Amino acid sequence: MPASATPSHVTSPTALVQVVTDRSAWDREVNALGGHPLQLWGWGEVKGAGAWTPYRLRVTIGGRTAGLAQVLKRSLPAQFKALTYVPRGPVVAHLDGANTIRAVFGVGDGVTRDLVTNAVTDWAREHIGGVGITIEPDWPVGTSMDVPNRRYAPNPVLYPSTLILDLRKSEDELMGAMSKKTRQYVRKSQREDLEFREVTTADEIEACLAIYHETAERAGFGLHSDDYYRLVKSELGGSSPIFAAFARSAEGGPHDRPVSFVWFAASNTTSFELYGGMNDDGMELRANYGLKWHAICAMKERGVVRYDVNGLLNDGISNFKRGFAKHEDELVGSIDVPFSRWYTMWNEALPTAKKVVRKLRGGS
Repeated sequence: MPASATPSHVTSPTALVQVVTDRSAWDREVNALGGHPLQLWGWGEVKGAGAWTPYRLRVTIGGRTAGLAQVLKRSLPAQFKALTYVPRGPVVAHLDGANTIRAVFGVGDGVTRDLVTNAVTDWAREHIGGVGITIEPDWPVGTSMDVPNRRYAPNPVLYPSTLILDLRKSEDELMGAMSKKTRQYVRKSQREDLEFREVTTADEIEACLAIYHETAERAGFGLHSDDYYRLVKSELGGSSPIFAAFARSAEGGPHDRPVSFVWFAASNTTSFELYGGMNDDGMELRANYGLKWHAICAMKERGVVRYDVNGLLNDGISNFKRGFAKHEDELVGSIDVPFSRWYTMWNEALPTAKKVVRKLRGGS
């Protein structure tokens, strides 16, 4: 048994759950199994700085790692006690008869997937309890999941409808899959006096946050505090690259003024857009088109094979995203497993509670 793991309990004759406390070991295993970046240790630390408590669970079957789950616990008032959330997890290995583990983007085979998911659910029921657990796997719709008492969550956290680019394709193939207008705007922005590159300094991050405030005010959505975004970068480090389109501050000067940015969480296999925005100059130059293409190419060069735009809605931002491919992707969505009779009451109260919190924070 690894020194970094502490056995918690046996959930079945073949599945053992261990709580992992070694950060480097955890990230190494998440990446080895093709896990999502929201399952990386740093993301749990970001959420842990707020109202959540992260737990990292390794599920073994016959002494082999079958799956992993970063589980977030949130305390709730009164009889509700707590809820548990697994963002884009669990991560499941593909176990074959040759005693080897093969990562298939964290989806695994059906039998292993069910054992892992039920082991994580049982652990949360026993060690956290409360109203229940919400699981939001990074699995395509139609993926089987045999979990007793499961149901679709009435209050999902992440959007199941998204667009995932296959970065194993060539740049020509990726460009060819774009809409005609998107290709035109990508090429137009590339002809502008802009430099597309990764953000590398604290001052550049601050400039991107200023753009984010402009974008949020223009579009009418709420933001975390700036310290939250700084924490995302410091905790995820190289697993949270930021790319920006830079204009010149003065004629003939260097490209040192961001006008558009896109911010990611990235594991070895998957890049996931977290935040992005542009100012008025960026809008005029259509900088977001060339920037997104630059980010796609940079992620491809990094070795990432999946580029997830993080949700599609019926809005202008989503229409912009849709221009980069001719398909859309649907994930299995949010799955709830209730633990107590208070589950239904909590979910009925949650939308109202969110509105109250937004008002108290000065949001919409």
